Amino acid sequence: MFSGGTYHEVKRWLWNFLTSHAKRVDPRVEVVLEEDDERAGKSYLARLRLAQRVGPAIEFDFREVADNRGSLAWCTSLAERIKSLAREVIADQGVADARPR
Repeated sequence: MFSGGTYHEVKRWLWNFLTSHAKRVDPRVEVVLEEDDERAGKSYLARLRLAQRVGPAIEFDFREVADNRGSLAWCTSLAERIKSLAREVIADQGVADARPR
């Protein structure tokens, strides 16, 4: 894989990564990356959403994501974290994850 990149390249990668792993739990789960001037160039704030339910905010430091997106161990840990949060958002909706674990 690869590391580094501009703020916008890393943002696009992060959104794609989070979305792909959240949708493995349920294809209805969406990822929202919030934007504001305070974070621009420094960090990202992500939330998982299912219908009207919005999960807790997760802050990602730009440099940490840029430096580690090429690390299999880091990506594996992040993928598991996102899938766990997606399950929580689904559970709050009263919808079960029917896939075997």
